[in-house]
Amino acid sequence: MHDPSDPTTRPADPARSAQAEGCPPHASALPTAELHLHIEGTLEPELAFALARRNGVALPYASEDELRAAYSFTDLQSFLNLYYALMDVLRTEEDFAELAHAYLARARAQGVRHAEIFFDPQAHVARGVPIGTVIDGLASALDQAPETYGITTRLIMCFLRDESAESALATFEAARPWFERITAVGLDSAEVGNPPSKFREVFERARAAGLRCVAHAGEEGPPGYVWEALDILGVDRIDHGVRCLEDEALVARLVADQVPLTVCPLSNVRLRVYEDLADHPLPAMLAAGLRVCVNSDDPAYFGGYVGDNYTAVRDALGLDAAALRTLARNSFLAAFLDEETRAGYLAEVDAHAF
Repeated sequence: MHDPSDPTTRPADPARSAQAEGCPPHASALPTAELHLHIEGTLEPELAFALARRNGVALPYASEDELRAAYSFTDLQSFLNLYYALMDVLRTEEDFAELAHAYLARARAQGVRHAEIFFDPQAHVARGVPIGTVIDGLASALDQAPETYGITTRLIMCFLRDESAESALATFEAARPWFERITAVGLDSAEVGNPPSKFREVFERARAAGLRCVAHAGEEGPPGYVWEALDILGVDRIDHGVRCLEDEALVARLVADQVPLTVCPLSNVRLRVYEDLADHPLPAMLAAGLRVCVNSDDPAYFGGYVGDNYTAVRDALGLDAAALRTLARNSFLAAFLDEETRAGYLAEVDAHAF
């Protein structure tokens, strides 16, 4: 299967091209792959207002500061309510391309070298935005990412687990003309009460079509959802997965199979999975031998991009350079990359000076 964002094509001079876009890489930024990133969750208030003005959308906030003040969440659902409401400003291919460009510029400055980006087509189609508008808009930016930002990319189409299995199947079939643009399918949105097993059929179709599979599990939902994602959906990675530590047999399985867990520390605190970052189980997960990596999830809402997450866990959890290097290496080991490209990125991590 051809992927137009094929990471085997490495940028000739990513630092120079990134600087040309006004996003010079931080000299101290640890090279990393970001594998858990919702593109809709990168919608910063300034861009939301700009797109609202362009598209004639009325926002229920007087200013960017008032909107940012609304980013105070009690749980996952309280976040999702705002997340879906703000999506209404995204209407055209240009909007989706601008959203992706804004993320890529920030990501480059924070050390991202490879990004596997989630998008939620059902949330847009429900608003009358054609699925092709979403995919073509995002892809137009991602196609430029290696040369402009020094970032290779993959696109992951997620299904909303609080929608029906039939809706997921219809979305999957509607996306078939764009499968050359899509590397994997995922499962996100409200976890509790929506087990992975609900989506068995659409994941079977995805695997048959040659797509990779990932799923959110074990964030607010129980460890049993992680088992289902592994054994029923056949996923390659678990997104979040922090509650796996409640099940010793599950931890043993994840360690034995080296199943990647794409953990999002600042997100976990902002959504009250943990009250304080100092309480986060990331050190215990590393000590257990889990293949865990650090990601930003929905950075516009959760207080930081991936480099900010690395800095936060370093400071709050006392992680040393060796632990941070392990997290970065794990991100590339977990990425959907060919082995030659993966080796190049791992060499960058190993050569990084803290």
